[in-house]
Amino acid sequence: MEDSTKIAIFKGKEIRKTIYHNEWWFSVVDIVQALTDQPDDYTARKYWNKLAQRLRKEGSEVVTNCHRLKLIAHDGKLRETDCANTESIFRIIQSIPSPKTEPLKRWLAKVGYERVKEIEDPELATKRTRALYKAKGYPDSWIEKRMRGIAIREELTDEWQKRGATLQKDYEILTAEISKATFGATPKQYKKLKGLQRQNLRDHMDDFELIFTMLGERATTEIHRTEDSRGVPKLTKDAREGGDIAGGARRKLEKRLGRPIVSRRNFLHALKKP
Repeated sequence: MEDSTKIAIFKGKEIRKTIYHNEWWFSVVDIVQALTDQPDDYTARKYWNKLAQRLRKEGSEVVTNCHRLKLIAHDGKLRETDCANTESIFRIIQSIPSPKTEPLKRWLAKVGYERVKEIEDPELATKRTRALYKAKGYPDSWIEKRMRGIAIREELTDEWQKRGATLQKDYEILTAEISKATFGATPKQYKKLKGLQRQNLRDHMDDFELIFTMLGERATTEIHRTEDSRGVPKLTKDAREGGDIAGGARRKLEKRLGRPIVSRRNFLHALKKP
């Protein structure tokens, strides 16, 4: 699901994390690399594999408590990797001899505390997201559309979950159907068109691209509710029809303007050009 995965920074090191069961789960390999200064993912994974073997022999349950979750890899693709929640990460840290453990423990505790506060008051998460976009240089008008798009997306994925979409792949298929019908390209193809890899596609869309994305997803949500759709096959059909509505509107606008809405233009990069 969109915005379910994030990149956090600790001492210049990227730590991938994702929301799972309503709490942050962190990439164990990224934590290991940050603590041990391994030169790349491969050596960090080897270190973690050896550490995991030792922990199992010692009877520790920390490895068992890890889950294989999908995070965006360095090649821009979603790949499964060992992840652990804050409690398990603390236990893993205690097993790694490194002078960097204390700062990382404090950082993780702060991240966990912020997440708890955001659960108690979701408005805090919204404010933080707005502030991040503002700091990156996005105008207020774009931020408003992006935030509305996030809300529409969350509403749609809630419907998918209630109506039978249980796997990450289900969400990917449904999202691709809406995108293909709306823009004539899957999210993967759209990212390639814009020259994106790990970046979030929607963060690089312009106003019209965001608007038609919202229209396709909002239309799909309403079709689900009106027809009380159940099961992935029916949801997929609805997604295609919802995207068709947005796609039809896009094509009419393109004809009137005499130019395509779908483009290679990267909105954030365009903003930064003098």
